Amino acid sequence: MSGGVDSAVAAARAVDAGHDVVGVHLALSRMPGTLRTGSRGCCTIEDSMDAQRAATKLGIPYYVWDFSERFRADVVDDFIAEYQAGRTPNPCMRCNERIKFDALMEKALALGFDAVCTGHYATIITNDAGQRELHRASAWAKDQSYVLGVLTSHQLAHVMFPLGETPSKADVRAEAETRGLSVAQKPDSHDICFIPDGDTRGWLEERLGAHDGPIVDTAGNDLGTHAGAAGFTVGQRKGLDIKIPSADGRPRFVLAVRPATNTVVVGPRESLDLAEIAGNVFSWCGDEPADLAHGIAVHVQIRAHADPVPATARLATGATGETEIVVCPDSPLNSVSPGQTAVLYADTRVLGQFTIARTVAVPLSVPALVE
Repeated sequence: MSGGVDSAVAAARAVDAGHDVVGVHLALSRMPGTLRTGSRGCCTIEDSMDAQRAATKLGIPYYVWDFSERFRADVVDDFIAEYQAGRTPNPCMRCNERIKFDALMEKALALGFDAVCTGHYATIITNDAGQRELHRASAWAKDQSYVLGVLTSHQLAHVMFPLGETPSKADVRAEAETRGLSVAQKPDSHDICFIPDGDTRGWLEERLGAHDGPIVDTAGNDLGTHAGAAGFTVGQRKGLDIKIPSADGRPRFVLAVRPATNTVVVGPRESLDLAEIAGNVFSWCGDEPADLAHGIAVHVQIRAHADPVPATARLATGATGETEIVVCPDSPLNSVSPGQTAVLYADTRVLGQFTIARTVAVPLSVPALVE
């Protein structure tokens, strides 16, 4: 129970369904802020108190489990290391993968619980073979299946998403109001939970330092100076202090971040178009799809709120002999950075996910964006 309306209503529905429910709030920081600022941030002391009030209203036991050290190592430190390496991570994916559906589930199962129930908007369907599949929520506007793409078959067997079939968030808030839950109109949290002010660049500079470096075009020509390459990500336009305008007057975008030389490479937007993405760190959300050696038709989604794009996915042998997933979109992907997560779908079903490690541009105007 995060302290928000979704998890409160999910818990209420689990109680109504006859389950023996225990509310658990995750303490993810040893020094949580005492107050939220509107919808910024989460996991504060205030959120813990809101979760406790909801549990009391529902008549269920309530506990706070301290996962702060695990969260710091597996999510926060990973986030810093990825940016330091010139990649763009998704901390929500890491939190789901390593905290909520790994550490939390492991502890819950060890204590004798059958499932972890959350307020995510996604649907579990049991197929004809009796296997559980993860599908999009019925309301695509609220669908959160992308950030759940890291779930494995074992984890799917022990999860519940009571909000998956709910038509809209307004219905959830109305239900919370009817149930007398004080969080009914509480704003949704957004931004990275451990950077509640939204200043990711400033937060990274405090931890990695800021060192001036060159901004160059794809030919290596100096265009200006930046105050630290770690604060930039592929596709970024704002925050570039470019002294020399482009010949055609068009804006430039970040095409690559090269931490080894503290260099930011910029160029026109069309140079961000990609014909191929690939990665060798992947997992399947259920059984591995058949015929991957020959290629299968999928939809690929590269951000939580991005539109899915038709594509072909296949397994191949990478340059150093490792197995990798290679995805070729039917139309070019744009502004994709190594470190991002690509989730594969078959219609509404989540097939699996991988961390993007290399890209191939259309045209080949930029080398693969991994050092």
